[in-house]
Amino acid sequence: MSPVLFLLAAVALGVAGQMVMKTGMTQVGALNALNLRVLVRMFSNPYVVLGIFCYALSSVVYLVALSRLPLSFAYPMVGLGYVIVVFLSWLILKEPVSPARWIGVLLICGGAFLIGR
Repeated sequence: MSPVLFLLAAVALGVAGQMVMKTGMTQVGALNALNLRVLVRMFSNPYVVLGIFCYALSSVVYLVALSRLPLSFAYPMVGLGYVIVVFLSWLILKEPVSPARWIGVLLICGGAFLIGR
């Protein structure tokens, strides 16, 4: 398997982890304190647990990619996860995204393009 595919899989798993953890934390509710009861509530939510698993798997897959790619290429490509999260947050979670944030997304895409060349 191509190392770039491992890198893309790592990014996708990281994005999935973020989206699933956000879904879980929406169910848990806003936190005003961090204590044992809150931790139990967070870590007993299946979406939070699945999100953490996706994130951990993303790290393992990223290490495989990193073993085959230069860090100066691989790490900036992880920034594409920011772009995908903003887009999916807007599309799926119906979060508002300001014009300034969309401009930031375009800048990240441009930077990733230049690094990838």
